[in-house]
Amino acid sequence: MKQKIATFLLAALLGYASSALAGFLDREIAFSEAQIQSALAKSGTQARNYGGLMTVALAEAPHIVLGTPENRVGISARVNIALLGNPTVPVDVTGNAGIRYDDNAKAFFLENPVIDTVESMALPRESEASARRVVNSLITTYFRSKPVYTLRENGNAQELAARWLLRSVRIEPGKVVATLSPL
Repeated sequence: MKQKIATFLLAALLGYASSALAGFLDREIAFSEAQIQSALAKSGTQARNYGGLMTVALAEAPHIVLGTPENRVGISARVNIALLGNPTVPVDVTGNAGIRYDDNAKAFFLENPVIDTVESMALPRESEASARRVVNSLITTYFRSKPVYTLRENGNAQELAARWLLRSVRIEPGKVVATLSPL
């Protein structure tokens, strides 16, 4: 019986020590809004054609604001929509997204974007809901394939540490902070 208690206490102590050690070894890396905006600018634009009936295209890389709304990434963009060969209609959109880390790509991506507003002087009110759906689809596809920050293999000490296991990601005004651990 004493041996079982001693084994249990030893296991509990080792479990506590490893979790305390993990917290001690954690590293934080941060990347700024400007770094993300630069990565998006290099990624270019994207367009989708819906069977020749409609084309939706990002006029330029979306603009992001970290922490607006709180714990999210604010998105604003100019999208061009063309229906059945008609002239292009410029549409201003705003929305927000979360952020995720892809361990295989060693990169951060925006996830689950939601388009909140679709505004254009040339877009009829009754078309806004449809425009919101197609723009949301375009933005979702865009952010799924375009990392907003990639960890470099030959990067600084923070980036090398970031190749550890991701424990958490938080979005603060002006920056993203990731906490990583080797355990």
